[in-house]
Amino acid sequence: MISRRGFISTTSKASIGAWAIPDFMSTYKPLIGSVGINLFSLPLLLEHDFSAAVKMLSGMGYKELELYGPYDFSTDLAKSNWANTSKAVGFKGSGFFGHDIKEIKSILNDNGLKATSLHTDLDTLSTKMGALAEAANTLGSSYVVLPAIPDAKRKTLNDYKTIADQFNKIGAEATSHGIKFAYHNHGYGLVPMEGEVPLDLIFRQTDSSLVFFEMDLYWTTAGGADPIKLLTTHSNRYRAMHIKDMKQKVHFSGDGGNSKQWIELWDYMTTAGDGILDLNAILHAAKKNGVEHFYVEQDIVKQPEIALKKSIDFIKQLKA
Repeated sequence: MISRRGFISTTSKASIGAWAIPDFMSTYKPLIGSVGINLFSLPLLLEHDFSAAVKMLSGMGYKELELYGPYDFSTDLAKSNWANTSKAVGFKGSGFFGHDIKEIKSILNDNGLKATSLHTDLDTLSTKMGALAEAANTLGSSYVVLPAIPDAKRKTLNDYKTIADQFNKIGAEATSHGIKFAYHNHGYGLVPMEGEVPLDLIFRQTDSSLVFFEMDLYWTTAGGADPIKLLTTHSNRYRAMHIKDMKQKVHFSGDGGNSKQWIELWDYMTTAGDGILDLNAILHAAKKNGVEHFYVEQDIVKQPEIALKKSIDFIKQLKA
């Protein structure tokens, strides 16, 4: 039995220990508990050694991944378009990077990671939802995401009306397979066309229970829009976000409507927290308005082993 003196000594030490714990540690709650990453941030490492790259990301503290296509089940059109794109960006790796889906799941499981989202293309979403959903369900992915509307399908406001109708159909089919569909706006469609902002039209003409959105902070800003205003105006429609920062305020050379204009601005991307975006305010607004998944993305960043670690360290120190 503990003596009175021993009891006093023990409780005194416990009190001193509790007092010695810094206040920020006892009250700290991270704003984002599970930080993800879009794999377009480090394609060269993934192409060289997928397992080693995933292990590195896990070691940094990332918990979620967002893959990008095309995949082995994607349409021939998607694969052909990627072959043309890969010439411009300088690498071929995409999808499952030469592995089959079971190998991908095993590698992720071994490293405590989950692929919560799959980027894909409009053709595959429209004609191969069964195969896409099977892959998503195998990996435990909640969302299948369209990263960009093809150039030829957004020339006029009527084109956007047609796309909105198509999104509703894609969203309904995705839902029937137990997953959700989201649209990632790439910076175009943010200025009036024929008297109306195309993105506003898409929000208005799509079913809020079937069509969700992924905000890219960099491209939204480059397109001249205010991320916080969009998040609050369309509360609970945005369910995912690409976190990237901007060295200085820059805008597209045109309407942001083609990959040439996107690539022109890659050099202005910087590590989260090192740029001019108020990420603390934006991410608080995102959490408040329904965003569930947060993915760091710094397109084909140099020295990803340094840049991506700095980004997650900045995000993890933000308080709820």
